[in-house]
Amino acid sequence: MSKFSSHYSRESGKIPAPPSERPARPAPVPAGVEYHRVLASKKHRIGRGIFAIVLLLAGAVVFINVIARGAAVIDLQMGNTTPILGGTDYTPLYHASTMFALAVLIPWSMVIQRWLYGVPGPSLHSVVSRFRFDVFGWALLLFSPVWIVVNLLPFFTPGEQGSWSQTDLIGIFIGTLLLTPLQAAGEEYGVRGLVFRVAGSWAHGSRAGLVIGVLVSSVVFTAIHGSTDPYINVWYFVLAAGLALITWRSGGIEIAVVLHAVLNTVVLIGAALLRVDLGTALQDRSAGVGSPYQLVPTLTVVVITAVVWWRTRRTGPALTPAPRSDARL
Repeated sequence: MSKFSSHYSRESGKIPAPPSERPARPAPVPAGVEYHRVLASKKHRIGRGIFAIVLLLAGAVVFINVIARGAAVIDLQMGNTTPILGGTDYTPLYHASTMFALAVLIPWSMVIQRWLYGVPGPSLHSVVSRFRFDVFGWALLLFSPVWIVVNLLPFFTPGEQGSWSQTDLIGIFIGTLLLTPLQAAGEEYGVRGLVFRVAGSWAHGSRAGLVIGVLVSSVVFTAIHGSTDPYINVWYFVLAAGLALITWRSGGIEIAVVLHAVLNTVVLIGAALLRVDLGTALQDRSAGVGSPYQLVPTLTVVVITAVVWWRTRRTGPALTPAPRSDARL
C-alpha cells in the first residue's frame, strides 16, 4: 500500500492532523498487486475486515426489507400479499424490488471499501479501476452458449407450476431481463469484490491471502443462500470458489458477472416461460430439494475456471498498473 507520513498537514499547511485520521482523498491503488491484494497492508486488520463483511450483509438485509416492503404496500392495494409480508403472492413488483435491492450492493460495496480502507470504490471493477467491457464481451461470447444449455436442461424434468396470468408473466419476463443482471452483479461486487479482497488482505503472502480470500468468500456466499441440501451447498461453494479464482486470474469482476448474470437470467426466464411457481422454487432450499444433476453445472464451473486459468498461463494473474510517474522512467 502507499505509505503516508503519520504527520501530514491539513490543506492550510498549519495544523497537523492526528495520526489516526484518514486522508481526505482516497489512497491510491497499490501498483503491481493482484486483485485480492489491493487492501493488503503491513497489518492484518482482521477486525476491520469482519466489520466490512457485517456491513455488507446488513446492507443487503436493510435494502431488501426497505425496498421490498415498500413495493409490498403497493401490492397490498391490489390484493396481493408478497413473501416479505408472509404471503405467497410472487408478483412482478415483488420480483423487481428484490432484484433492485441486491443491485444496490454495487455502490454499497464501493462505499464500504472507501470508508474503511480509503481505497477508491471503482477499483472493485478490476485491477485497472474500470469495468473492462472487452473482457465482459469476450466472456459473454465464449461461455454463454454452453452455460445457457447446462442451466436450461433441468427444465425438461417435471416441476411444480403456479397460476400465472399473462400480465404477470410479461412483468416477470421484463423485470428479469432488466434487473436480474444487475442483481447478479450486486452479489458479485459484494462477495467476489469486497469480501474476497477483505479476506485476501488477512495474510502477508499473496498465496495465503488467495486461499483465505477464496475460502471466506465462498463460505459467505454459500451461507447467505441458506440451503440445507448437500447437492445445492456443494454447487454454491464450487460456483463461489470458481468465480473467485476467475476474478483473481482475470484481474476483475467482469467474467464472474457474466456467468452469474447469465445463470440467474436463464433460470428465471425459463421458470417464467414454463409457469414454474417461483415463490416456492426460490425459497425452498431444504434437504432433498437438490438432485445429482446439480453436479453438472458444478463440473461446468470447474471447466470454465480451468479455461480462464489456461488462457492466463503465460501472463499469470493480472496486476494493478504501475503509477504513471514510474511508467515514464
